[in-house]
Amino acid sequence: MMFSLTPAIDRLRDAVSASHARACAFLILLSLAAFLPGFSTLQPLDRDEPRFAQASKQMLESGDFVDIRFQDEARHKKPVGIYWLQSVAVKAGELAGVPQARTQIWLYRIPSLIGAIATVLLTYWALLAFLARRYALLGASLMAAAVLLGVEARIAKTDAVLTACAVASMGALARAWLDWTRSLAFVPDRRNWLIFWGATALGLLVKGPIVPMVWGLAILVLSASQRSFRWLKPLRFGPGLLLCLIVVLPWFAAIMLKTGGSFFADSVGQDMLGKVAEGQEKHWGPPGLYLLFFFATYWPAAAFAAMAVPFAWARRKEPQVLFLLAWIVPSWLVFEAVPTKLPHYVLPLYPAITALLLLAVINGGIDRFRRGAVATACLVVLVPLALMGVIVYGNWTLDHLLPRLALPGFALVLLVTVLVVAAFRRQDFDGALWRCVLASLILTASVYPFAIESLRSLKLSPRLAQAAQAICADPAVVTLGYREPSLVFLTGTNLAMAASGAQAAAFLGQPGCRVAFVESRHAEEFAAARAALSEQPRLVTTIHGFNLNGGRRLKIDVFARGTN
Repeated sequence: MMFSLTPAIDRLRDAVSASHARACAFLILLSLAAFLPGFSTLQPLDRDEPRFAQASKQMLESGDFVDIRFQDEARHKKPVGIYWLQSVAVKAGELAGVPQARTQIWLYRIPSLIGAIATVLLTYWALLAFLARRYALLGASLMAAAVLLGVEARIAKTDAVLTACAVASMGALARAWLDWTRSLAFVPDRRNWLIFWGATALGLLVKGPIVPMVWGLAILVLSASQRSFRWLKPLRFGPGLLLCLIVVLPWFAAIMLKTGGSFFADSVGQDMLGKVAEGQEKHWGPPGLYLLFFFATYWPAAAFAAMAVPFAWARRKEPQVLFLLAWIVPSWLVFEAVPTKLPHYVLPLYPAITALLLLAVINGGIDRFRRGAVATACLVVLVPLALMGVIVYGNWTLDHLLPRLALPGFALVLLVTVLVVAAFRRQDFDGALWRCVLASLILTASVYPFAIESLRSLKLSPRLAQAAQAICADPAVVTLGYREPSLVFLTGTNLAMAASGAQAAAFLGQPGCRVAFVESRHAEEFAAARAALSEQPRLVTTIHGFNLNGGRRLKIDVFARGTN
């Protein structure tokens, strides 16, 4: 296999890099292979994903596309862009005849899928400013293979779309910079400024100031190196800022009028500044945590990117390397300094890391004989091995099953990663990186449709929703104890959240078909309260599972009273 794989990889690379059209077609197919497994079967992932999806669903239910709400709670943490995109996707699904479209989580994920594919294609476009076509193709393929982008492609929230916007803006900025420093082999298109500002405007509507922060910090570093801002002239800041205002100002004005200015107090004062002041929602982490995350989230290329650090330092004054460092380092330091730590924050910086890695490969900056180099390359094997161990342990511990259908794929992944290390030892760095892409595709095809799907204990909300729907067509539902956002999304906006057993029992006592979910820690008080009901609710089933957010096993009784 070791001898047959290399010619096949070389033939494929040469064929698809023969033209930009072929390269883009290949990258789209590769992205679909990387992102579609598990896309429609993965349950809503608490807590962020169902919060976004539920808010988008309520926009469709209410017809109010200005205000953002989760049940009766104002959700003024992020701008409206992603909610509009999700609403359009779901409406299109309804028009296409998708059954129960508004509770199909995969429809809400479509903007993330498109954003992830766009990130791959835009990485190819951005890297063409630094690399020959074959290496830009490899870099975009490594982005498609990166674990973190694959995760974000399957989650209905902002980060895949945000990353696409960041890569587009930085690709345009790179062309302006490299043209100024005479490091660009071609003259940028005169519409380059439209790409820069269009991506910025969309980024502002999706997640506020993150995209301007990334390119703003890079501009400060690069301009300081030149002692001049004149290189920015082709980006036409006057018309560009006007374009941003035209795109974002109508909604910002509408939400300010609707909320009396509370949107800005919540989004800037509580969400953004709250993350700077302290770790929000139990997501605190110490400085340096992203470096630790990096080896898992940027797998399979992370180990080789780490080997490119000496090259980047030695060549830091060269225009290409300086730009990439300005893209990465200032924003990375900001993210490390902010107490709130979430792995996806640094995703917009990964294309620049990919470009630095490939520049190191091309210019002899990866030293296979450096002390510890082969051991570092072995992380390509160890990271998926650790993931497989966690998955197998979780399956056996929670459900007393083994993910049998995933095991052959796991074995093949380990074989391919061993071939990655073998290629690295032969100094076939291109071959090692293409094998990384292959290993990632196999791991994805094993984990999402088979290994994760077999973890039945984690599917608490889907199982509860199914139990309620089996009782009657449109039940009124209350939950006591268990109140994850995924349950709201799957059972309905009107899901009642009881604070006590008495409230849950009183809810069941009202007319119509009624269902109650009662977590075991509230069972006694609920039993005492329901004793006073004239018609006793019946225990339909008991569902056992594991709540990842609380890190504990749950036992939830499902009670019903009345019929339609």
